[in-house]
Order: sequence, then structure tokens, then C-alpha cells
Amino acid sequence: MKLKGYTGKMINVDLTHSKVKTEPLREDWLEPFIGGSGLGAKYLYEMTDEKTNPLGPENPLIFLAGPFTGTPVPLSGRHAVISRSPLTNIFGESDVGGTWGAQLKKAGFDGIIVTGKSEKPVYLWINEDKVEIRDASHLLGKDTYEVDPILLRETHEKAAVSAIGQAGENQVLIAAIMTDGKEGRAAGRCGLGAVMGSKKLKALVAYGTKKVEVFNPEEVGNLPKEYTAMIIKNAENFRKYGTAGSLSVFETMGTLPIQNWKFIGRWEESAIKINGFTLSETLLSGRYFCDACILGCGRKVKVEQGLYAGVDGAGPEYETLALLGSNCMIDDLEALCYANELCNRFGLDTISTGGVIGFGMEAYEKGLIDQEDTGGVELRWGSSAALIEMIKMIAHQKGFGEVLGKGVKRASEIIGKNSIEFAMHTKGLEFPAHDPRGYNAGATGFATSSRGACHLSGLSHTFERVLKSPEMGIPEPIDRFEVKGKGILTAKSQNLMGMMDSLKLCKFILFGGITVTHIAKWYQLVTGREMSIDDFAKTGERIFNLKRLYNVRLGISRKDDTLPFRSLTSKRIGQGITPSLPSLGHTLGEYYEYRGWSEDGIPTSEKLKELGLE
Repeated sequence: MKLKGYTGKMINVDLTHSKVKTEPLREDWLEPFIGGSGLGAKYLYEMTDEKTNPLGPENPLIFLAGPFTGTPVPLSGRHAVISRSPLTNIFGESDVGGTWGAQLKKAGFDGIIVTGKSEKPVYLWINEDKVEIRDASHLLGKDTYEVDPILLRETHEKAAVSAIGQAGENQVLIAAIMTDGKEGRAAGRCGLGAVMGSKKLKALVAYGTKKVEVFNPEEVGNLPKEYTAMIIKNAENFRKYGTAGSLSVFETMGTLPIQNWKFIGRWEESAIKINGFTLSETLLSGRYFCDACILGCGRKVKVEQGLYAGVDGAGPEYETLALLGSNCMIDDLEALCYANELCNRFGLDTISTGGVIGFGMEAYEKGLIDQEDTGGVELRWGSSAALIEMIKMIAHQKGFGEVLGKGVKRASEIIGKNSIEFAMHTKGLEFPAHDPRGYNAGATGFATSSRGACHLSGLSHTFERVLKSPEMGIPEPIDRFEVKGKGILTAKSQNLMGMMDSLKLCKFILFGGITVTHIAKWYQLVTGREMSIDDFAKTGERIFNLKRLYNVRLGISRKDDTLPFRSLTSKRIGQGITPSLPSLGHTLGEYYEYRGWSEDGIPTSEKLKELGLE
């Protein structure tokens, strides 16, 4: 390999014919697309077209590490999962932490491409340059907490497991792929667990002991020592309280989703009951660190008495507490920990699950559905029992759970009437827990994200509050209600996150004071290739445009770069909340112009030539 930081090998698995072969990594794709998300987008673009059935054997399921994965680079314990999404029918990706990506690299591989469909349930065992397809019939029907220890006994006690639960087996369109068992790291978004289930692939297990070869091993090895103190100091709240530490902050700002995004006042006392501070004081049993992590934002919880006694594993993230909690008007923290554990066991995306159940509760409240439709479940606001029962029904495709398991877009089409007015999604992907009425760049990011409503593909809302990146042309955070410049801010932040997701670097490192200058230097230390700030930005731009090209091929254009009816028409009000609506009419035009796209949101031939994508 010319570039260090890569193993130079990919695994290709054809489950239809039970064949495994190792192929060289496409070195000519590494400089323009890096790895992880960018490289995965390139593979998907070349391997699929508009006729590809997301749940068909021809749709590839791609697992990719990046050049930082498996190295000592701080917060690099991540990998990407990419496929055409069965939920949205467009570009699908999910980024996940844990230890699996590092184990894959240390086993000698940069990624795995799975095609075909097995006749029986199987799992992959990747062990020190060797790959086996093994029978998984004994794992059928088991949840991810059960699967993990079984496979560690069958393979190696220090291996890492990436598996689906019953939701993936049943091809629920909001199914997740779970990593590290009870630690609950999730490739949650876009329903990629359903793609895995359609192939009858129950799990992938990876173990290796090789060191990832880097260009400057001494300096790379010193990075944790050099930067740990700074990162911990600047991102102390992530370390202390995890992502849930911000829940009450967002409630105060008026951006916490409450009652399927229709509640327009304050929810202060209830928010305190379920925020990260309360969780840390009452149920916290430990912290979880992904590979190469020094923050440990992952929470471990244990419920030892009461109705939900026995909960023991990954604690709920902010998104989970918000979507399963406030979005459904539930402020019982122990019930939410149990609901989170059920989602992790079954393999369900907690964001989409909370979004679609909140939608169902509003449809029930409005009389669009009744108990006959729900199978006897009183789908009322604030009902923990209804939430828990519906999670079980969704995972097992039982009764009304089969409707909700299709996602909020399809569920609204099935229920009909005026339910589309409160179906909170963009391009078929349910809203994450950041109200776009509170951020103009955040709203533009939701509208233009490659996978549908997404806060992570740009993190643009954080550049409206706390983050800055002078190298990317964002010298200071820009007031969230300011309109001018927000289309440009959105594009710049998306370019930055495209690089983070391709290098495989946790976004939380930006809160630790790490800059693009640091990251570009680390890239040189790992790979041996120098990268200027301009190259960094241009590569991120290329990656985002490639994903847009994929979606344009599937018919995506300006008409799809929008927000739900409620987000565009109903203001949030309350003490301390500034009533506002997104100014998409202005920001989209500014965004397209800055991107070099047509007024209809299509990359121009000049832009594609500039990026080498013609």
C-alpha cells in the first residue's frame, strides 16, 4: 500500500453461493474518498442503480473502517455501515462506535461487502486473515444481548460482535445493527438491520492482533498522551453526563421534541426527571469507552428494584430519552431505561422508534385510529406501558406494530386522513431530537442531508451554539435565528463531517478543542500523505456531492429538500423560547448557489468536473 493506515484488503461475501474472497482495496479511491463513509458511498454508487431492491440480494451491505480506525488516534473507534436504505429508498448509512471496526482492521481488513442471500441463518467469523461463513440456526430468534456471549464463546473471548436482533430478522424497516452486546452501540439509522436480515446474516464477529501500520508510529502513539488532558477538559460534560447531559438545555432552548413536536410550551420539571444529571445520580452503574476513546460518554445503567428491575446494560442516549421520552410525554426514567434496553435487544433504532410511536399516539389522540386498530393498546400520551408494548409489537411485526415498523412516512400513508400533517420526517427518515424551528442551519441540514432528516451529517446546529471551525470558514458560532449565511454554514459543516465520517473520527472530539488543523496533521502522521486545509475541505465537498449524485439518480431534487408541514407552519412558544419558523426559502437558495448546484438542487457539470466526479 502506498498510503499507510490501511490494510489494503477487502472481504467480498456472496451469501447466495456461500463464497468468500479477499480483494485488494481500491487504492485509486483512497485519496478522493478516504475511507469509511466516503469510500462506502463510492462502492455503493458503483455497485447499485435505480433498479436495486433495498431488500433484494443484489443490494450490497457495506462495512468500512477508515484510516484512523484501529490506531491510537483519540476517539477513532468507529466504522460505517452503508447500503441503499429500505426505509427511505435512497442513500443509507449509519455510523457506529464500539470495538468492532478496530477488531476488523487488526484482523487484516479495511472492510466487508456482503451481497446475496443465504438459504439459512449464518454469521461471519473474521479471524486473523481468515473468514468463515458459519451456521447461525441456533441464534435465530435470539436478541443481541443473548447472541453476543454465545458468539464470544464460539469464537474468541476478545472478539467483537455486530449483530441483529428480532427486528432485523423480521426485516422491520427501522431495524438497527447492534455492536458489543450489552454495551449497546448502534448502527441505528436507515433500517440497515433489515438489509442484514434480508440476507439471513445474523452477525459478524471480528478478532485480530495485528497492529495497523502507520507512517509515523512514534508520533501517532504519542497522540493520546499529548491531547488527552485538553480533550477531557473541554468536553468534560460528555465524560460526566454523556449525551443526555444536554437534555434540559435543549428543553430551555425550545428544541427538545415534546408530544410529537406539537407541544409548544415548557416541560421543565419532567425534563429534569429524565436528564443526564438525574440518570447519573440514580441509575448509573458505569461508563463505556469505544476503542481509542478517552471520554467514555457511554452510560451503563442498572435498575435493581421495582417494575423494571433487571435492566442492566447500556444507558439511554440523549436522542433516546428525547424520542422515547419527551416526544411521547413520558418522564419515568426507569421505564425509559427498560424501553431503551428492549430496543437494543431487539435491534431497533430508538430515534425512529420513538418518532413513529409518538406519531401513533397523536393519531390515537385525534381519533384517526382506535383500540381496535392498535390491538387493544391504549396508545395514550405518557403511557410507559403503551410505549413498551408497542416496541415489542414493532420488533415482532405484530398487529399495529407492523404498521409503525414501516416508519412514519409509510404509516401516515396507511392511516391517511390528515396524518401526513404531523408525520415528522424528511425523505422518509424520522426526525432526530433537535427541533429545526430553533435553528436555521439545523433546519437546512435536515432538509438537505443525504440520508433524510439528520443532525449528524453536518452538526450544523452546533455551529449555531458552541462550535467553530476557522479553517472551514466558520470563525465563530452564528446566532441560531440569523438567516443570512446559514445555507453556506450548512454546506461547510457538511463538508467537515463528511471528512470526520470517512477518516472515522468521533464528532465529539470537536467539543474537545481538536481542530481541522490537528486532524489534517494526524492524517499525515497516519497515512504519510500531506493534506492542506483546502484539500481537506474539497475532499469533504466531493464526498457530499457523490452522495447527492446517488440520490439524484433515484429522483431526489429540490422538491425533497424540505421539512414536514408542522415544522414550517407551527411556531413553538413559551417562557424563554423565541418563536420562529425555518427560513428554507432563503437558506436553500443560498445553499444551492454555494454548492454549485442548479436551482433544482442538481450538481452542475462544472461542479462535477471541478470535483473529479464527471
